[in-house]
Amino acid sequence: MTKAQAAERAWKMEKPDPQPLSCRPRGSRPTRRSSRDDPDVCVVFPGLVTRESCCRFTCELLKHILHQRHQLPLPYEQLLHFCTGQQDGEEVVRRPIKEASDSRHCQRALADLEELISQLDVFFTLTPVPRVLLLLGGSPVSPKELYVIDMEGILVGNGEQSLCPRPCLRQLFRALFVADPFSDLRSSGLMSLVLMVQGHRDCATDWFRPKLNYKVPTRGHTLTIKLSSCGADGAPDHSDDYIWFQAPVTLKGFQN
Repeated sequence: MTKAQAAERAWKMEKPDPQPLSCRPRGSRPTRRSSRDDPDVCVVFPGLVTRESCCRFTCELLKHILHQRHQLPLPYEQLLHFCTGQQDGEEVVRRPIKEASDSRHCQRALADLEELISQLDVFFTLTPVPRVLLLLGGSPVSPKELYVIDMEGILVGNGEQSLCPRPCLRQLFRALFVADPFSDLRSSGLMSLVLMVQGHRDCATDWFRPKLNYKVPTRGHTLTIKLSSCGADGAPDHSDDYIWFQAPVTLKGFQN
């Protein structure tokens, strides 16, 4: 027996017998990390929620995602304090060119973000908002990252019958902290962010631009944040009366 024949015989003796087809579980496939591929974060509030609270959820998520995806060097509130404090207490001295440039980028990013937030406040008073899209990088048709804020399952209430927004925000960000959807994403460079908001076609907004034929992208990394109320039977059908509107401001991040 040659050495090659001996090696082949030893390999066949050590190799385990393949499992018979009849013993394999029917339809078995390799386990994939579905929770990380396109994760969903679901939050169920224990009661009614006002439109103002829905707007606040959207704005806080917008600021949070911008910071988590490295489009803002600091959380929004810290950045606002830093830039406004620098502007108020600015001394009459010539600052380095890079520092002055960073300050201009900071002021522009904050101004655009504040304008978008103020216009969202108006839009939420004009119409119910089932969904909001945050499209990061690429184009609105083919973004690199897509963040869907799904509020179709929220039961809207008014006044004292609705939940206070502060504990709802704590519940929302606790769910984000537990899910940790950003940890597996690669660090990215600067990207522009476009916001699309769904509302009634006759809401008469004079700032957001209607996009009658817009369709939600299916490519790119997607994170869906589903917000709903306890006891909601199901999401209503908004396909006929509701259309997409695009914010005319494109948010551009900056880094130090």
